[in-house]
Amino acid sequence: MLKITKYGAIDIGSNAVRLLVANVIEENDKDPQFKKSSLVRVPIRLGADAFVSGTISTENTDRIIDAMKAFKLIMKVHGVERYKACATSAMREATNGKEVVKMILKESEVDIDIIDGKKEAAIISSTDLNQLIESDSTYLYVDVGGGSTEFTLFSRGKIVNSKSFKIGTVRLINNKKSDNKIIFKKVQYWIEENTKNYKRITLIGSGGNINKIFKMSGREQGKPISYIYLNAQYQFLKKMTYKERISELGLNPDRADVIVPATKIYLSAMKWSGARKIFVPKIGLSDGIIKSLYLNKL
Repeated sequence: MLKITKYGAIDIGSNAVRLLVANVIEENDKDPQFKKSSLVRVPIRLGADAFVSGTISTENTDRIIDAMKAFKLIMKVHGVERYKACATSAMREATNGKEVVKMILKESEVDIDIIDGKKEAAIISSTDLNQLIESDSTYLYVDVGGGSTEFTLFSRGKIVNSKSFKIGTVRLINNKKSDNKIIFKKVQYWIEENTKNYKRITLIGSGGNINKIFKMSGREQGKPISYIYLNAQYQFLKKMTYKERISELGLNPDRADVIVPATKIYLSAMKWSGARKIFVPKIGLSDGIIKSLYLNKL
């Protein structure tokens, strides 16, 4: 017997807001399949508000209400049966975050959960990473967002430790250089301490920026990127101006600035863990929300 259920996941991040619609296909005596049906991304940069002024602006509140109304209609057209909306660091750090969530609920009927870094890492870890992770190997999973980065260390198929740091791309752009140095030092200490007893660590990278770099590399899905290649790309991107990244590389305006600090985070994690390659599966928070909904963990 074949059963197909449509699920929706809304990820309200610091750099963008996303809606993922997925089909969950169930068949007797087979593992369920999770197939992406639609992905909509809206560049509402909440982090530029939250990390600078400490509040979500009226303009961005109106924009996110409109986005949620649109997402509700898209889910209706797709016939989505269940959905979940989660907001991360920008909304949880904004002093008016809870107030904005109430306004969104009132205007669009979309109920949003503001989740902490630990829950964010747990949701992402519930994705189909097991298809990539070999039982006898060690991996450092790095999910770079606009406001925070989640690090999860896997060894022999199990989570050893995980930590969320306030080291997102939008935050790095808006922070003072001295503040960024301090947070990078904390991340370095955590990675070195947690990986020192393991040999041959491989990175798994998640997030829009590493997906873009992987796409630009022209590699086949499932093939890793080397540290040497990623470092060369970082030096290349860093030398270009913001306008050149848009006009010559065809990057979206809201990607052209954050791709540089994002690449620096992945490179640093590789350097401090000793990893020589990074795998880039197409997974993120929205995929984790779909999987967690299916498993009734949300």
